[in-house]
Amino acid sequence: LEEHRQNLERHFGVELNGCEQAQFLCYRVGDFFVAHQDGNTGLINLETDRTRRVSVTVFLNSQSAEPQSDSYGGGLLVLSDWRTGTRHEVVGKAGMLVGFRSETTHEVTPVMHGERYAIVSWYGQYGPPSVRITHQA
Repeated sequence: LEEHRQNLERHFGVELNGCEQAQFLCYRVGDFFVAHQDGNTGLINLETDRTRRVSVTVFLNSQSAEPQSDSYGGGLLVLSDWRTGTRHEVVGKAGMLVGFRSETTHEVTPVMHGERYAIVSWYGQYGPPSVRITHQA
């Protein structure tokens, strides 16, 4: 994920000096994730809420309307902005990285068939060296 940090910094106009350990997610039929924000909202007094700036999802398989091997149906990543009333549905494609500001409301709709695989992580402004990204020569 380090290779994407500088592009994300430029795109979102924020300094990102670290990345949390990536998480592998598997959504099975009926699984979903309710609308939420990952951080930088000031609403919850957690360290992650203060430090997260950009959330990323990497799709490991593709979405399809009809059941196919190695694909899933449903399971849309939906980004919403309550201030403007906009809603953007992201159709997953294997290998696609989606980045968005961590304060963006987002959800995953119920999976209708197959299994949805993704890796998620969060870039931010971290202090402790244990979570900072180091560059190797």
